[in-house]
Amino acid sequence: MLIQNQIKRSDMISCLLCMDAPCSKACDSFNPGDALRSIWFDNEDVASLKIPEDNPCVNCSAPCEGVCISDSKVPVKALMSELAWSIRTKAEIAMPSDEERLKCDICGVPLENPFFLSSSVVASTYDMCARAFEAGWAGISFKTVCSLDIHEASPRFSAITGDNGSIIGFKNIEQLSDHSVAENMQIFRELKKNYPTKFILASIMGQNEEEWESLAKLCEENGADAIELNFSCPNMQEDGLGSDIGQIPELVEKYTKAAKRSTTIPVLAKLTPNVANMSPAAEAAFRGGADGIAAINTIKSVIGVNPLTYVSAPAVKGKSAVGGYSGNAVKPIALRFISELGQNPNLKGMHISGMGGIETWRDSLEFILMGAGSIQITTAVMQYGYRIIDDLKSGLNYYLAQMGIKSVKDIVGAGLDSISDTTDVLERDTVLFPKFDLDKCVGCGRCVISCNDGGHQAIKFENRRPKLDGSKCVGCHLCLLVCRQDAISSSKKRISR
Repeated sequence: MLIQNQIKRSDMISCLLCMDAPCSKACDSFNPGDALRSIWFDNEDVASLKIPEDNPCVNCSAPCEGVCISDSKVPVKALMSELAWSIRTKAEIAMPSDEERLKCDICGVPLENPFFLSSSVVASTYDMCARAFEAGWAGISFKTVCSLDIHEASPRFSAITGDNGSIIGFKNIEQLSDHSVAENMQIFRELKKNYPTKFILASIMGQNEEEWESLAKLCEENGADAIELNFSCPNMQEDGLGSDIGQIPELVEKYTKAAKRSTTIPVLAKLTPNVANMSPAAEAAFRGGADGIAAINTIKSVIGVNPLTYVSAPAVKGKSAVGGYSGNAVKPIALRFISELGQNPNLKGMHISGMGGIETWRDSLEFILMGAGSIQITTAVMQYGYRIIDDLKSGLNYYLAQMGIKSVKDIVGAGLDSISDTTDVLERDTVLFPKFDLDKCVGCGRCVISCNDGGHQAIKFENRRPKLDGSKCVGCHLCLLVCRQDAISSSKKRISR
């Protein structure tokens, strides 16, 4: 429908997104657990099309709800009926019969779809990568190969959660692969032997030019399809590694040249967001011969300071450290950097592999529209598992078919013209008023409070109903954002100041 979803995560807040969902095992007609997961991942249209046309929920006693293990039982029958009656009836097309629209490439190397696991724990062993490939991921960026002696801290993760318990922001103090270089090369050989059509992006980190060069060569010789240069890890113990490199364009150029000297496959520079602008490092990578850019890595952060111990999280024997921040909360920052790279004329022709807070197909689409030709994901996989690939692929494929777009490659960067790095380009002579839907309004007055204390005192409260004072309203739309009932929208008519 290409509109705001009618069913939101808040409508199924009690759903645990179970493994081997009991609700699905209790249903003989279809897979309600699969449909619930599609709702969660912003994929309503596809979810509705999973329900049989005769809607078996109508005369069903809802055994799915009886076996629900959530303390607050999920209203499965009501949600499935809402999908069938309100969503599927408006679905504009049937499910596409193939995924040809998703085919793309990285620097000419073909991909079956744009979705990768990013370099992290989610792509760190043969078994994990194999299971991801079997699930439908097009490729993996393997956890960074290095010659360093890696010993991880415990615990090493912490998070900020939302009202529904899902992770909004995620912090890690994890480092690189703790396997030897030889062990990782064996994994590459086995993966390429058993999954020849899948893409292996080998993330590497060297301590000097010779290591950058030798590691790149080794990875190519053992089956890697491309190299990703880790200039961005924020968690290195030693100076002069990870994000320390990404902040110095001269080092980015030097080490990119070193890696390119020994390999014939594409090389991507993975850059740090811990800079004011990413273009200087990206242009340095280009001068060094890089074929593409990967961005963003995690953002240096401190979260969760304990009010009793005064120690930040994760706490390791009374100490903590600045770590890398990821998750959906960083998506706006990531999109800002991707748009910067996409708009830079000096980087024209370079592949951009985008990451940072991506959970759903809509998130992925936003990165593609800002210039990303491939998508990498970690934090959402850590929270929900490899299975999210189903909704990433089906949601994006359905959108492309619905819009009549033949290939995902046709819309890479399609939204860049709408973005400016300055507000000087914005029209400022008219006002777009908010519009109140009094049938949806429950009279809570949240819009009035926000407008009075954070806006322009333009909403009156009469008989527990909001009333706009057009003489004061400046069209900031704060009221629209705070309304919990979706009872406020934008009017279509602009008013001259």
